[in-house]
Amino acid sequence: MHAFSHGTTSTPTAVAVPPSLSLPVIEAAFPRQLHPYWPQLQEKTRTWLLEKRLMPADKVEEYADGLCYTDLMAGYYLGAPDEVLQAIADYSAWFFVWDDRHDRDIVHGRTEAWRQLRFRLHAALDSPRDHLHHEDPLVAGFADSMVRLYSFLPRTWNARFARHFHTVIEAYDREFRNRTEGVVPTVEEYLALRRLTFAHWIWTDLLEPSAGRELPDRVRKNPAYRRAALLSQEFAAWYNDLCSLPKEIAGDEVHNLGISLIKHEGLSLEQAVREVRRRVEECINDFLVAENDALRFADSLADGTVHGKELSHTVRACVGNMRNWFSTVYWFHHESGRYTVDSWDDRSTPPYVNNEAAGEQ
Repeated sequence: MHAFSHGTTSTPTAVAVPPSLSLPVIEAAFPRQLHPYWPQLQEKTRTWLLEKRLMPADKVEEYADGLCYTDLMAGYYLGAPDEVLQAIADYSAWFFVWDDRHDRDIVHGRTEAWRQLRFRLHAALDSPRDHLHHEDPLVAGFADSMVRLYSFLPRTWNARFARHFHTVIEAYDREFRNRTEGVVPTVEEYLALRRLTFAHWIWTDLLEPSAGRELPDRVRKNPAYRRAALLSQEFAAWYNDLCSLPKEIAGDEVHNLGISLIKHEGLSLEQAVREVRRRVEECINDFLVAENDALRFADSLADGTVHGKELSHTVRACVGNMRNWFSTVYWFHHESGRYTVDSWDDRSTPPYVNNEAAGEQ
């Protein structure tokens, strides 16, 4: 199977999907789209990474476009105002850099550096303006992202986003401890932790500024809406596990659905791969049902009032972007340099990370 990559050149190039990772239903039933702002998005996020000193200039020049971070967001938040999409894309790029810092802190045993960063991020989440000029670029970049994201919707949305991200930071701390101590979570423990480390509810929250409206609790907590949102995120997390299982086993990782299945359910590697793939495919099928339920719910909100019509339109936009998440995540895994581990000089060290210096402030 092939797709056309928009990630690294102005001329699309064919990208092969290995048969073991190919999902024909995604390629056939989830057509891929890109936000028309994408070319500027890529350029401005690259500039932002430089200005905020989140990646060294040489690594930005060589790797930033090929990592396809902006492609991922431009394929998800369709319909978002340009300013909103830019803020989300910069935040997403920051998130990947943070994830890499977290990994390097574990690899190099930098327990104190991680503890310090964890507390600083909690503080910056609650008062980002106070941290815009922090000495650690990762903290300052995060603060900049939060100031911008907090500017689009009311304080109630901001408080919810902050609450959700505080739990993500703590989940990253649990992962730090598990990896440091060599603890492989059980399948159920892993699935619960993964919803937090993958930030399921953060990416779902960001559907709202993209659609231009905060959704009331009665909508967000409606079972039809919530199930469609959860399934879109579960697909992304589990497909990521499927794609990264071989390299994570090779790297003595402990956080992967396949690794939990091997350790706690007694599956072989081949059986674990089949089981993760089965769950991924089941997730897609379940979403197609949940999507219809969510769209019917959206239609029911159009009660003849202007407010009802606008709310219905917003929910339909959010559900439409949940669908977009499937195709954008799928192709991201086959286009991004983040997953081309076989081409790295050292399979344990991504070439785009600042391996030694990060976290030593």
